[in-house]
Amino acid sequence: MNTLLKTVASTLLIACAPATFAASTVDLTVTGLITPNSCTPTLSGGGQVDYGKISAKDLKTNNPTHLGSQTLQMTVNCDAPIQFALNAIDNRPGTAAFSNRYGLGLINGSQPFGGYNLMLRSPVADTVAVQPIASYDKGTTWGAEYIWEPGLYMSVGAMSDDTQPLPVQNLTVDLQVETSIARTDGLDLSNEVLIDGSATLEVKYL
Repeated sequence: MNTLLKTVASTLLIACAPATFAASTVDLTVTGLITPNSCTPTLSGGGQVDYGKISAKDLKTNNPTHLGSQTLQMTVNCDAPIQFALNAIDNRPGTAAFSNRYGLGLINGSQPFGGYNLMLRSPVADTVAVQPIASYDKGTTWGAEYIWEPGLYMSVGAMSDDTQPLPVQNLTVDLQVETSIARTDGLDLSNEVLIDGSATLEVKYL
């Protein structure tokens, strides 16, 4: 076979070979589950925690000032026993003066001046004492925890098992709110400052 025929034969083999180019399509899968059950959360006192008017002179200059804790009762009532988690969304993100806490707003639009913790205490599920549990991976794994950080999934488990949420129809739990103001030596308190914490507590069905 002369050189010309070899070249033509090679060209034909390349033309007939299977395409090795990347696909120009990709699949999208949409999944989920519709549950016939629903749950309604409520907070005592309209969900309001009010510390009143505090004098700037009563705040510590070189250490945080703890304003104390207040407790609301939180209930979650469902149509039937169901596994669920509670998720807290901080409506003042980026304004907490302390890590892993909820914000209270800013002074002059730039100075975080405090924060608050949420804690779940003494939960009772369908008249039985249970323990608060938490998931840091959106419900894949669980463990004992009572401090409710922003974005953390909280639920309740049996007293003997903190690895999975219980199906619950009626849950009652004390929601403890602990608020602190940051040290004031770096804060502008020449004008009144509004303590402006806000969070949304939502039910996530598991």
